[in-house]
Amino acid sequence: MLFNSFEFLVFLPVVFVSYFILPHKFRWLLLLASSYLFYAFWEWKYLSLILLSTFVDFAVAKSLNRAETPFKRRLLLGVSLLTNLGILISFKYANFFIDNANSAFEILGMEYMLPYTGFLLPMGISFYTFQTMAYTIDVYNRKAEVEHHFGYFALYVSYFPQLVAGPIERAQSLIVQLKQKSKLEPKNLFLGTQMIIWGLFKKMVIADRLGAIVSMVYDQPHEPSGILVVLATILFAIQIYCDFSGYSDIAIGVARLFGVKLMDNFKTPYWSKSISEFWSRWHISLSTWFRDYLYIPLGGNRVGRSRWVINIMLVFVVSGFWHGANWTFIIWGALHGIYLLLERFIPSPPFFRKFRVVLTFVLVCLAWLFFRASSLDNAVDLLGQLASLNLSAALALLGTFGLSKFAFLLVLSGLFFAIDPLIDKIHKLEKPSTKWTPLLYGVLLAGIFLFGNFGELSFIYFQF
Repeated sequence: MLFNSFEFLVFLPVVFVSYFILPHKFRWLLLLASSYLFYAFWEWKYLSLILLSTFVDFAVAKSLNRAETPFKRRLLLGVSLLTNLGILISFKYANFFIDNANSAFEILGMEYMLPYTGFLLPMGISFYTFQTMAYTIDVYNRKAEVEHHFGYFALYVSYFPQLVAGPIERAQSLIVQLKQKSKLEPKNLFLGTQMIIWGLFKKMVIADRLGAIVSMVYDQPHEPSGILVVLATILFAIQIYCDFSGYSDIAIGVARLFGVKLMDNFKTPYWSKSISEFWSRWHISLSTWFRDYLYIPLGGNRVGRSRWVINIMLVFVVSGFWHGANWTFIIWGALHGIYLLLERFIPSPPFFRKFRVVLTFVLVCLAWLFFRASSLDNAVDLLGQLASLNLSAALALLGTFGLSKFAFLLVLSGLFFAIDPLIDKIHKLEKPSTKWTPLLYGVLLAGIFLFGNFGELSFIYFQF
């Protein structure tokens, strides 16, 4: 079920009203059933994977609570990691490994080919497996209390506002809130509604509209001119931010309606002055996950320079691979790792320091080209086109799309850069309204109805 669908427009009010009518002791059951229904709208059979992760990690955590010997504790942790990573690898990465193995066989002149799996990529699998693994690892490290109520733990794993694309929440934060007896508060209603409106505006008006021209350049068989590649890549940077942060805003807003505060996942990342700052503002729940469960266990920055370089590159390559089973994602992650190393070891000239925001955005956009490209060959072709900045060919091609529409998209993008920091400040105020915020959100709501794409396009991060 999509946040921008008619089904969700009916689903949310029904769940919301039912939640506050029911006695507190039954609310977890309503939310759990609603979360499973929410996911089943996509493919009910893959609920079995969520249930498998839930049962395994619930049992492992309870056993960890009783285990005393280090060997037994490591064995139990291994069961959790093997189960969750096994699910992730089998359903998300198996065909990638098979495809690369078959390519190697072909190069070696071998006729044998491995058969591909017939699995669909389960929606949100990377998110809920990481969330439940975080719980088990925290229990193993004695950083989190064991949850003894299976229903609340199952709800933590499958909570519908953030089930499919995060934020990736920690058990010690989310479960406590799910257990609290919340009341229907006007403040939560206003703040939640504001977040939902802003998220829908970013998704339906900005991201979906920008996606049209981005697809025209990246997905069509013609060879676009270099200037079109530049423009499309900049527009994709805005598209993916509005698409993903729009989902996060809606998720945070929906959860707030029920009195639950999810973590901020974005903090105006394109205003960052460095790549390290960018990653402290972009997809925060994932970057902190990799920091806490991979980077720090590897030694973090407490090791020598050579080992630290390896740690950084490993974390970013794995992060890229987490996003998708394609070499383009691996290169995207590796590029960010290289950026960080250059940032650390090569001081920037004084001239560049005056344009740090612009330079950071350019580097991020260059990496986005690999992220958006359908294949490595496609990415190489697009990079090759950057050498030919033919303005007349670009204008001719824009004519096939409609120059007026393209101009509208550019104006919309520029407007976004002005509005986004303002909205971010409003949300941080934690106030239901001021004298002018109702007018602002009224304009955003009108924009959704006038310019929004109502084709129910999926969110980009659903494929991860």
